[in-house]
Amino acid sequence: MMNQRALEWVLRIGVAGEFFGHGVFALQRRADWIGWVQKLSGLGPDAASNFIFIVGAMDILLAVLVLVKPIRIALLWMAFWGFWTALVRPLVGTDLWGKDVWDFVERFANWAAPLALYFMKGRPQSGREWFS
Repeated sequence: MMNQRALEWVLRIGVAGEFFGHGVFALQRRADWIGWVQKLSGLGPDAASNFIFIVGAMDILLAVLVLVKPIRIALLWMAFWGFWTALVRPLVGTDLWGKDVWDFVERFANWAAPLALYFMKGRPQSGREWFS
């Protein structure tokens, strides 16, 4: 059976890859993502594009962080953000119970992997442990 340290590294690499990949896509300012931000927020095209760019930079920083030092608060944020970005597809889609819901289901690992890594590190017992 795989030891805990090896399992942690598999999760760290998987989470980093997912966030790095999405970060690169966001830095490219993918038109469909900009459209989703506009639809959900009412932002104009330039503001939505800038928002996506900032999110992309944050995703890449988080990808590096999870490889260097996976801190609990960042992992919990990554789980939330992975869930939200997966949920966006059915929220902006037109085929809620068809393709769009399966786009959401297919992205469960986007939030489940950082959440699993969070649970592996253990629930923080103090405010300081959120950052360790």
